[in-house]
Amino acid sequence: MMYEQIQQQQQQMMNRVDRRKVMGERRKAIEEEEVDLSGMSLETIPNPSLNLAAICKLNLSNNDLQMIPESLTARMLNLVVLDVHSNQLKSLPNSIGCLSKLKALNVSCNLLVSLPRTIENCRSLEELNVNFNKLSRLPDTIGFELVNLKKLSVNSNKLVFLPMSTSYITSLKTLDARLNNLRSLPEDLENLINLEVLNVSQNFQYLETLPYSIGLLLSLVELDVSYNKITTLPDSMGCLRKLQKLSVEGNPLVSPPMEVVERGVHFVKEYLSEKMNAGHKSPTKKKSWVGKLVKYGTFSGRIGSRKDREGFDVTPDHYSSFDGLASPAYSGKSPKHTWNRSIEGLASPRYLRIFSPGRLFSSKNLS
Repeated sequence: MMYEQIQQQQQQMMNRVDRRKVMGERRKAIEEEEVDLSGMSLETIPNPSLNLAAICKLNLSNNDLQMIPESLTARMLNLVVLDVHSNQLKSLPNSIGCLSKLKALNVSCNLLVSLPRTIENCRSLEELNVNFNKLSRLPDTIGFELVNLKKLSVNSNKLVFLPMSTSYITSLKTLDARLNNLRSLPEDLENLINLEVLNVSQNFQYLETLPYSIGLLLSLVELDVSYNKITTLPDSMGCLRKLQKLSVEGNPLVSPPMEVVERGVHFVKEYLSEKMNAGHKSPTKKKSWVGKLVKYGTFSGRIGSRKDREGFDVTPDHYSSFDGLASPAYSGKSPKHTWNRSIEGLASPRYLRIFSPGRLFSSKNLS
């Protein structure tokens, strides 16, 4: 009898545990509510019967939607993933800026000509896909706001340039801007310290040069600049130590020559590195700036000679001063007070012209 009572108590406890587990799973399902309405030929979004604030993932892809109601996105405050690719959308609602928890947005394969500036308020966004649209530009300050963005895909649009702010998305790992009308890339690419993949291929007759800063993308692993009008790769690319894959075919490359390119990425980096180092080498031994001043007659330069110092109490401070050096009266046997003249006098208009770099190192003097 006692044994049966123990068994009943254990069974009751197990039932309570099971009920709690089921309730926990249901609560989690509500918290992570996923709604899939893809591939249903929808022209409008039906009124949902559930709480919009509970939706975390919404898939409306592969339909015939022409718009997303402002009221819909304004109420989906817990939305993390929104997929509306392959529709007929010509614009996105301004209320998309209310999606502060949104991490992934896919609006590819639509008819978008612009993105609302409010998209900058989606500061949790990590992945943005706007491929295959009709974008001619991105919001100017998009890079200053989307600081958590890791992947930006804008290929197959009509972009003429990327906003300068793009180069400040320090979390960015992948940037895909191929098949556009890009004329140039932002100058400050070195700020993209985590960028691993950069694809700006197939901008065809438009992209002719790459910025020097592309060689400062120290995390870069893959670079595709194929099918553009690039004739010269920046020497700085010789510094891309992590670069493993480089695609440059379809360009009228002169430097590096094709025989180097065909040998592989290692030889390309080596060629550019040697070229960069050669550019920094001086053909002749550099002279100190003091030597140049002496050569071009700005002052005699005899302050440091033993002969000039004989009979004078010259301290180390005298060697670092300019006192009297530009004075025509300086003869090397000046009294002590000559050395103690204030350097402030050299800032006067009279002396500024004497020490002007343009005067000292002009082509006339150098010849």
